[in-house]
Amino acid sequence: MTDTCRAGAPAHAPEPLRVAVLGCSGSIGTQTLDVCRRHADRLRVVALSVSSSTDALVSAAREFSAAHVAVADPAHAQDPVLGELPAGCRLASGAQAVTELATLPDVDVVVNALVGFAGIHAGYAALRAGKRLAYANKESIVCGGDLMMPLARPGALLPVDSEHSAIFQCLVGERPEDVARIWLTCSGGPFYGRTRAELERVTAAEALAHPTWTMGAKITIDCATLMNKGLEVIEAHHLFAQPVDAIRVLVHRQSKIHSMVEFVDGVVKAQLGSSDMRAPIQYALSYPERWEATASRVDWCAEDPFTFGEADEEAFGCLALAREAGRAGGTLPCAMNAANEIANERFREGLCAFPDIERVVERVMRQTPVEAVESVEQLDEVDARARELARTALSEVCS
Repeated sequence: MTDTCRAGAPAHAPEPLRVAVLGCSGSIGTQTLDVCRRHADRLRVVALSVSSSTDALVSAAREFSAAHVAVADPAHAQDPVLGELPAGCRLASGAQAVTELATLPDVDVVVNALVGFAGIHAGYAALRAGKRLAYANKESIVCGGDLMMPLARPGALLPVDSEHSAIFQCLVGERPEDVARIWLTCSGGPFYGRTRAELERVTAAEALAHPTWTMGAKITIDCATLMNKGLEVIEAHHLFAQPVDAIRVLVHRQSKIHSMVEFVDGVVKAQLGSSDMRAPIQYALSYPERWEATASRVDWCAEDPFTFGEADEEAFGCLALAREAGRAGGTLPCAMNAANEIANERFREGLCAFPDIERVVERVMRQTPVEAVESVEQLDEVDARARELARTALSEVCS
């Protein structure tokens, strides 16, 4: 998409982009709504979904006069609060209803803030329907990049992850063949510098105390294990057509440099900004334009000095496993992701130790044959099989 005008709109009077926010009650979803409030003249929220947070759904639907809403969890489809939806608002329930929001004729851009593998269906449907997809659901690209990237016309697939937004911005106006490597920055999480032995004793509460970012629980644990960075390596591999080993993870504790691109002539471009997800969300919605900031500005004169370090893949083996899955490709990243989602949840529930996440992921990867990715239905089967393997592995490693 080269501008913010819908087809047929007068060039001198662009109409607001019509936005669907999938997962509107989560961290990315609520910050997306902040951006929509700030730029109400440019963005109009027409569709919203939640998993089960119907109070938040009704509140957002009333504020933005949304025309369509969906509740993914059928158990909450009859919540009494849904009777307070605005007049004329269409309500549907179930996972398929969420996916259908991504293909509505009166939606121009889909913000996919769904968590985990489940988000692949909506993202895939949005691209097939010719929508702009502003996605925070990295798992869809990790698992289904071979399917989704061929569908992405120029300007139609915009990353919301701060790191990938940074890389995207650094590459504007550049030739892909001039890229030497990508420096993918990483805060290091709450356990940076810990040994494997020390990690045996950490708790979920400690892992959820991220030093610089405020995020949902699942991604925060992924940041602590460095699995999030491993997923982002695979994501960058697909998005920017770079080999896995040309993507270097760089620990930058201050989280102000969001990533860098190094070119063949030795020049490095970096994108800097506050640790605020509203900035990359807004860029994914405004591209190729830049709008007045929603996120806070940084006083660079007052900032602490920047530091850099190397990620410890011995202590944090999930990063090494993700690299291995990325190199192998095919269905292995999907199986790896499924195992991680199961083990991550069990750790948050206090049912396994922190290093058990890595152990479970490795076991599932070793038991998974690598096949070429052919369809979303195939990935559903791989995901389901890997989850069963992960549950079995957890019962063994935690016994």
